Amino acid sequence: MGSSSYDVLRKQARTLENEIDLKLVAFSKIGAGSGGNSNSSGGSADTSPLLGDHVFDSLSEEIEQMLEKLSTLNESMSDLPATGAAAMHTLQRHREILHGYRQEFNKICANHTVRIEREELLRGSGLTTSGSPSISGLSRREMYMKETGHLSSASHLVNDQINIAIETRDNLHAQRQSFKRLQTRFNDISNRFPLISSLIQRINIKKRRDSLILGAVVAVCVILLLIYGFN
Repeated sequence: MGSSSYDVLRKQARTLENEIDLKLVAFSKIGAGSGGNSNSSGGSADTSPLLGDHVFDSLSEEIEQMLEKLSTLNESMSDLPATGAAAMHTLQRHREILHGYRQEFNKICANHTVRIEREELLRGSGLTTSGSPSISGLSRREMYMKETGHLSSASHLVNDQINIAIETRDNLHAQRQSFKRLQTRFNDISNRFPLISSLIQRINIKKRRDSLILGAVVAVCVILLLIYGFN
């Protein structure tokens, strides 16, 4: 009895997954603006976006309901007693499919929101000052040209910064090579004149010896003074 219930729920889940897949394809096309942007034969430029948004919203609600139904089916299958490793693997697969559908749905909604906001920003005030599609299109082209100019200037600034960084790297590399050459010369000098290094060592030894003798003399004098003072 449990196995038959599980098979029924699994078939319903597969059917619902296929339907959601088809809905997401259509939903993605509408979200990208491919269905409802044709302005041929003198169509209005304001009605088609509204119609597209209405279809997008209604399809969004429908897909949300289907996703909730699929989640309920998955929970119902998980509540049934386990029938083996294959059943658990199948259930895990259905959960992964549901998770992927949710991610795709959220991604399409986010992309659609960004596209609408971008179009509203680029449309600007051109539609309120004149209802002519040609003037609106001209304003939109000007906005695109301005944005292209901004991107070009930003690209030039980035290139300048990259060139400055390259020059700085080359200067640091040259300084490093100079320091290496100086170190090599010092090593050569020390290797060519070992007498100088030995003489310096002897001088240092003599200085330390003189310091020890001077310290001993001072100590003896202090002791003699203390003995003389107490006597």
